[in-house]
Amino acid sequence: MKITTLCYISCGERMLMLHRTKKKNDENAGKWVGIGGKFEAGESPEECLLREVREETGINLESYLFRGLVTFVSDVWGTEFMCLYTATVENEAVCACAEGDLCWVDKEKLLELPMWEGDRIFFDLIQRDTPFFSLKLAYSGDALTSASLNGKPISIR
Repeated sequence: MKITTLCYISCGERMLMLHRTKKKNDENAGKWVGIGGKFEAGESPEECLLREVREETGINLESYLFRGLVTFVSDVWGTEFMCLYTATVENEAVCACAEGDLCWVDKEKLLELPMWEGDRIFFDLIQRDTPFFSLKLAYSGDALTSASLNGKPISIR
């Protein structure tokens, strides 16, 4: 089982996204995702978040909000627990990323990007400023088969 962090970083009306194009055997290949990655031994969620954001973007976050816990269940990739965060920065400067291409995207265009269907659900929860939540997403291959929010099934497209 994997434990990861993911952060949606905003600057004004734009969100920093990572187009996963460079990593071999990447479950997120070709998709647009927030910034984050896997825990290293002994790390807290906050330590993992800060390290991953710094490694992938060059940004040293000064503040952030823990927004929710997302559980992914996949017949291909196994189970993953993800700590979901948001952060705001004042400057759009980022470094090159070894895992793909970083791009500041207008928030109103974000959902037009190729991404996991479940990511659309938790992005919507964040945009609606939903209080801390637990979201479970089940996949068969790339297809989202079920979702539940705070233990209760929710409708998927």
